This record gives sequence, C-alpha cells and structure tokens, in this order.
Amino acid sequence: MGAPFAAPFDALETRAPAERERALFAALPALLAHAQAHAPAFAALPAGAAAGSVTDRAALAALPVTRKSELLARQQAAREGGVAADVFGGFSTIGWRGQRRPNGARKVFQSPGPIYEPEGEATDPWRVARALHAAGFRAGDLVHNSFSYHLTPAGSMMEGGALALGCTVFPGGVGNTELQLQAMRELRPHGYVGTPSFLKILVDKALDAGGSLGPVQRALVSGEAFPPALRDWLRGHGIEGYQCYATADLGLIAYETEAREGLVLDEGVIVEIVRPGTGDPVPDGEVGELVVTTLNPDYPLVRFGTGDLSAVLPGRCPSGRTNTRIKGWMGRADQTAKVRGMFVHPSQVAEVARRFPEVARARLVVSGEMANDRMTLRVEVAQAADGLAARIADAIRDVTKLRGEVELCAPGSLPNDGRVIEDARQYD
Repeated sequence: MGAPFAAPFDALETRAPAERERALFAALPALLAHAQAHAPAFAALPAGAAAGSVTDRAALAALPVTRKSELLARQQAAREGGVAADVFGGFSTIGWRGQRRPNGARKVFQSPGPIYEPEGEATDPWRVARALHAAGFRAGDLVHNSFSYHLTPAGSMMEGGALALGCTVFPGGVGNTELQLQAMRELRPHGYVGTPSFLKILVDKALDAGGSLGPVQRALVSGEAFPPALRDWLRGHGIEGYQCYATADLGLIAYETEAREGLVLDEGVIVEIVRPGTGDPVPDGEVGELVVTTLNPDYPLVRFGTGDLSAVLPGRCPSGRTNTRIKGWMGRADQTAKVRGMFVHPSQVAEVARRFPEVARARLVVSGEMANDRMTLRVEVAQAADGLAARIADAIRDVTKLRGEVELCAPGSLPNDGRVIEDARQYD
C-alpha cells in the first residue's frame, strides 16, 4: 500500500456533493443581487429573471454566457474619449477615487487586449492557497515565485495564496535566470511556482553548473501544458510538480492532487461545460467549453466563457476530495473557420442543429483545398425522416449563406473531442 493522502485544506473539500451544491446555489442569488446593485453590467438579468430565482443549475443555464470579447468591448467603450469613468466595463463592484465604483481595489492589472482586472482586499482573493496546499506547500515554507509580477496578475495570484497559507515568498518574476538561480542557491527555497518550462530551464542550468535546485522538492505550475513526460523528468530530479488551472479573470478554477487523476474544482466557483458556440450544458463526460461563475463579490463574473475545452471525469478523487473533477485543458473552443471568404462560427452550427430536434450532435467538416472548400455537416440522428438531409442543407445555406452537404450518422459516432468545426483542408 502507498502512503496515505495528506489531509485536505479544509472541511469544504470533503463535503457531501449535495451539501456543496446547496451552499453554492444558496450564495449565488445574494451575489447576483450585489452585482446588480453595484456593477452596471449586471443591471438587468434577461427575460425579467430576478436574482433570487437563480437557485439551481437550470436557472443559471438560462442566463447568457459572457465572453471575453464582450468584456473587452465594454471596457473599450468605457475608455473612448480619454478618461474612463469605469475602466472595468461595468463588471467590477470596486474601484478607486475617480471611478464610478466604491473604493476597495487594492491592485489593478492589465492583461492582453488590454483587459483590466481588479484585485480586492480579501485574504487570498484569487483562492490559490487551496491549490498550493494540494501541491504540498505548508506554513513556514519559502516559495520561489517565478510568475510575472509585471502588468498581469499571475505573480500576485500565487503570492496571495502563499501568504494566506503562511509561507514566505521570493518574488522572482520572469527572466533574469542567473539571478534567480543565485537566489535559489543562497535562499534555499522549499518550493517553486511558475511555468513548467521555466522550471525545466532552471533545473537544466543548475545541472550544467554541476549543481541542483537544492532543497526545492515541490512545485505548483500553470500557464501552459504540463505533459506527463515533463512531470516524470522533474520527479527524476527530486521535484514533485503539480498543476492548477486558473485565469486572470476568474482566479483558481481547478487543481491537481496527489491522486494525479484529473483536476478537482475549486470550492469558490460553479463550473458548467457547454456545447461550443452555445450556452447549453452537455452531459457529463462530453467535451465542451468551460463556463465559470465565480462567487467573488469584488469581480462577480457570472457564466464567464473561458474559451477552453474540458470534460467532467466520473467518480470522486481518491484523495478524499468530493468536488467534481475535470480532465484539464483539452484545447480551445473558438473554432471559427473562413470558408469561401466568409466566416463560419460554432454558434451557426449550433443554430442549424437547434432547428431539428432529432439531431443529437453536429460537426461541420471543412475539406478540400484552399479556394476550393467543401462543407459537410455530419449529424447524429437516431431516426431520419424522409427529406431530413435536404432540409438541413437548406438550413445551412440560410444560416451561413454557404452551400453545404449533409451526412447522417448513427448516435455516438462523432468524436467526443469538443470539436464543432473541423478544418480538414490541405494547406500545402
């Protein structure tokens, strides 16, 4: 038998799933009411829905998905003409003097776009301490933080979680590899946080110099893929690396445990997986886009589309944590393709499928050579009425303004990879 799993971060991680669901949806109406009162972007819910009525997943799924493009557009509109009265586009409930928000923003960050994100005054505002604990960090550890402290929030996210855990932080940031190696040799940190690729660079350079990273035995990595081969390579050099999934908008979404079986969802978010191009939840196990609602009163993003693909894993984590697990990052949900000079979007494929109740799933395959494109919509149907393919072809032309062929497929025959548009053209 292997060693027992470490104790959880807190009692929330081992709640009965039904208890967790009740707690999340008991908190959501108050969050929505707070957002409506203090964030103009939430001034009115669609179809007259009141905040107090959003008490289960069905009611939540009736709300629209907010895309990063919408967030950026609202912020850009607020900035037009020079001084912006609300740099967060109406999504934040906090700000500073001169903003149309109450004070309370401790920091503000700029991500590519640019999109601005606020950080409030809460302890561990991005909820990262839970992921650090799962990766083996404990109070009293010295953490070498190699995430960026410049413009974007990654460095601050990790630092906030480490401080909340009782750790000491060295703010290494990015670059300056030789100086960071010197700090590691002299300060002897217990662990590393940053991208996995930079950790490998540090280990390689230390080995080239005839040494190692010393007492660094654990790492929490994020920001890029962490393949098993690299995980095993780090283990061979005495470092146990774990990954977490977080974004600049939402903070922590999910994290890896000692069980190494998927990523466990954070306790402060409600996660849905929807069919790309829609806001419609898919059955557990089907690949789709991660849509996240964060219970953060300072920056209450509701049904925020991450643009990332994943799927729910069945069962519970062997570590004893009872929250839902996901497979981790499985690609991007934005599958827009340009066909014969016109853009075709996943939402258009979804609209065609929505017109025919007998269609269970649909996948648009774009094939041929550039300038000689051919579109084929493959649809899963259990029983096809006469003329169904022709009627679907008419709908394709109506929605996309392009001609397309239709292929009727048996249920379950399309790949479960989250692809709604497959670009199979030859680009040679």
